[in-house]
Order: sequence, then structure tokens, then C-alpha cells
Amino acid sequence: MIATLLLVAVSMALSLAHALELPGKLRLKEATYRSVQAIYYPGFTIGGFAEIGGIIALAVLLYLTPYPSARFLWTLAALVFLLAEHATYWLVTHPVNNFWVQDTAMPKSAATFFSMFSRKQTGDWRDLRNVWEASHVARAGLAMLSLVSIAVAATFFAE
Repeated sequence: MIATLLLVAVSMALSLAHALELPGKLRLKEATYRSVQAIYYPGFTIGGFAEIGGIIALAVLLYLTPYPSARFLWTLAALVFLLAEHATYWLVTHPVNNFWVQDTAMPKSAATFFSMFSRKQTGDWRDLRNVWEASHVARAGLAMLSLVSIAVAATFFAE
């Protein structure tokens, strides 16, 4: 339970960090915004493994939790929220990431990661910025719900 809480908390912290930058980043001009986007890699990419770890830990914890119980339902909710957060990354954030890193020199492993499920992104940079930023606000909300859910489940752990 403690390891699961920590993994979900790291996932929430990373997405919340992006969301908290929103007001300041909306004031940036295009060149500065593009420069700032490059600072996230590889740190946030490596931190993203906590999300996968959190999903696996929640699934294992759910499997080990007696059904039906309040702890089971709260753990299930935590898993659903974290899966939704992760899906938001791949369906909304990742395609736009490809736009921001297209001219960035990076190791082959990073280039492979960013090319996965890539779609050519075109359009005004502000529209892509708004999608990217909004996706992180949504991810932060989903991660927060996951963390709260697993924390509530943990209160039933002593039963």
C-alpha cells in the first residue's frame, strides 16, 4: 500500500507541476515557449515510469483486495483515474509533444519514444500550446482523484 501511494503521489506531483506552470507559460512568446518545452526531457519522461508503476501497483493491490469491500471500490477508483490520466497522455499530450520536440537533438531512445503513435501536428503554435497545457490540467485532476482514492482505500487497510 505504501509503495502504491508513493507511485501515485509521484504521478500526481509531476502532472500538478505542469498544471501549476500554466498561468506563467501562457504569457510566454513563441520562441520562449518552445525553449521552455525542451527542459522537461528527460526528467519528466523518466518520472513517467512512476505512472506505469502506479498502474501496476494498483492492479496488484486490487487483485489482492477482498471483494466486495470499501477498500476494493476505492482502489478500483484509484486505478480507473490513473488509467484515465495515462490515456490522456497518449491520446492528447503525446501527439503534441511530437510537435515541440521535432527539432530537438536527442538520444535514439528518446527519439523512438517520441515517435511512438506520432501524428503530424500542424496549426498555430498557440492552439497546440493550449491543447498541451489543458491536457496537463486534466491529467493533474485525474491524478489527484487517483491519489485521494488510494488514500481513502488506505484508511480501510486496517480492517
